[in-house]
Amino acid sequence: MSVPVTQITTYIDRICQFGLNWSLLKSIVKYVVELPSFQRRFCLVGTDALIFFGAIYLALYLRFDFLLPSAQLAYYSKSIVVLVLFKLCCFYGAGIYRPLLRYSGIGMIENALKATLVSEASLIVLNAWFAFTPLPRSVQIVSGLVSFLAVVFSRLLLRHSIHKVDLLTFRYKHQKQTNSKSRERFNPAHTSVVIYGAGQAGILLADALERDHQHNVVGFIDDNPNLVGRQIGKVSIYHSSDLTSLVSAHDVNLILLAIPSAQAAQRQKILTRLSLLAVEVRTVPTLGEIMAHQASIAQTREVDVADLLGREEVQPVPALLQANITGKVVLVTGAGGSIGSELCRQIVQQQPRMIVLYEVSEFALYSIELELAEAYPQLQFVPYLGSITDADSLRKAITDNQVETIYHAAAYKHVPLVEANPVQGVLNNAYGTLTAAQVANDCKVDTFVLISTDKAVRPTNVMGATKRIAELILQALAAKSNIHTRFVMVRFGNVLGSSGSVVPRFRKQIADRLPITITHPDITRYFMSIPEAARLVIQAGAMGQGGEVFLLNMGDPVRIYDLAVQMIELSGLQPGKDIDIQITGLRPGEKLYEELLINQDNALKTDHPKIFAAREVMLPWSELEGLLNTLFAIAQANDVASIKPMLRKLVPEYQPANHPVAVKAPIQNTTVSRLLPVSAHTVLSA
Repeated sequence: MSVPVTQITTYIDRICQFGLNWSLLKSIVKYVVELPSFQRRFCLVGTDALIFFGAIYLALYLRFDFLLPSAQLAYYSKSIVVLVLFKLCCFYGAGIYRPLLRYSGIGMIENALKATLVSEASLIVLNAWFAFTPLPRSVQIVSGLVSFLAVVFSRLLLRHSIHKVDLLTFRYKHQKQTNSKSRERFNPAHTSVVIYGAGQAGILLADALERDHQHNVVGFIDDNPNLVGRQIGKVSIYHSSDLTSLVSAHDVNLILLAIPSAQAAQRQKILTRLSLLAVEVRTVPTLGEIMAHQASIAQTREVDVADLLGREEVQPVPALLQANITGKVVLVTGAGGSIGSELCRQIVQQQPRMIVLYEVSEFALYSIELELAEAYPQLQFVPYLGSITDADSLRKAITDNQVETIYHAAAYKHVPLVEANPVQGVLNNAYGTLTAAQVANDCKVDTFVLISTDKAVRPTNVMGATKRIAELILQALAAKSNIHTRFVMVRFGNVLGSSGSVVPRFRKQIADRLPITITHPDITRYFMSIPEAARLVIQAGAMGQGGEVFLLNMGDPVRIYDLAVQMIELSGLQPGKDIDIQITGLRPGEKLYEELLINQDNALKTDHPKIFAAREVMLPWSELEGLLNTLFAIAQANDVASIKPMLRKLVPEYQPANHPVAVKAPIQNTTVSRLLPVSAHTVLSA
């Protein structure tokens, strides 16, 4: 939407109300809109031809002082026909008839002006070079100006009329709906919108909302004092301090955040302020998503939890991203999982020679292969169905494709499930890692990167203990002599949006108006977006000589309770009133807070500001091998009772926690703190 177009359409609306028969115009517009595209285009060409004829006649009429004898008109008749056909060709070449008229804006005016200037300039050139004089030059200039104005006016009139018809049709359809909930959701009278951001993104968003007729924009909010009090079309711009009164006065139930270029800290500050209004908040895609053509400005979405955390992502180092990937054959285990699939998406951007997808789930493998093959048809993808505990299958995948780099993301990660199935946790997470590492070294793979977790630090659950054993295996193998493969471990916390994580579960509970369940009011977790975590994993994998544990700086941990409260509020609901928060009690093996280091003084800086390295406590292979053989024998014998004692021998810091009985206690009308980082348990900071 632009100011000139909006003002012109306002005038057209008045003309429609007072100077035209609206019913007749509506019928004509509806008939034209329902025609096939070729016929609609033909109607536009015919309309322009009539405009050109009329403009030339008017110019001749003015040229001869309002007296135009029939003899003069006959003299110019052939020239007029030639001139009209020539102008139509110019307009067609300028692309006037290609855009959809209902979505046209300032670009349509620019194209019309370009076509008019080209046609008139061409006639002047023909006149100068070939003495071609179809009409007096003054007539050409006047007719060109009149043609331009008439073409633009006709397009705006038709565009405005189409929007009117769409709006009436929309209202008619939804008035027939008997379901009151559906009417409330879709009737435009129930959706008053405020757009936060009066820049280009906000203007484009308002234009998109104007076309769909489902939202009524009642105001723009902007913190720039130079914009406050001005108008965009008929909509005023207000300061952020006026937001509360604006929401109350217009019964606003949706705020759209349209500042795609805002920094993370600024977005967090704005969202914290908006969460106090009990109004649903949505946001436009980020500037990166728009520039990468992953989304358009009109595709609003729920507020990303990453926006609430206020984390600024450090730009990746290209050399580190490319070191183990560009021009190489890369294999990803667990390629269809949350982390594995995102690793694949990041890897293909670095132009590998080939990527081997190794996954035990058929559907997950099918999904990621289909996605990547459609997005990168020039790359070669080789899918393998197989388990990491199957040495022969993995060896075949590596040797057949001459794999040079492996990212080992296959693991069981859900704490309660692994706690209930410790045998499978040991076999998959520990034995599977040993199998994959030994096969990789036997096949002369250059680099092996293990995706580890913060739950491996002083674990209180089987999952964390098995991941710590996976780290011990790689540490011990890296310390052996005559090892070809460089073994690297990368440890990080929770990723936003991964399967089974709290954020998707909270979002679904809010959408279904169900109570949000939290295991403990004080539980905290580190969070990072999946793409950022994958990029940091790739960069960390390019560092070190082997045996290092790399840590990703996850920022400060966040209280899960505060996160739930703010997600409820940004959905336009109130905690304790619209949605309860129920405390269920810690699950088996669950910790109140996570750590990233066993020895907190053991973090070393690297070339990347968000990646640290550590040499954690380890066992030499001579000691570790016997303990592993005993553990795996216990697991293969399905001796569940002996699993945890054996895990404690391997991981002395493993302390299974005692957990109280879960008690559901809904929290009613409780004043809660805003979502702020928790500093008490911060282990690593930038």
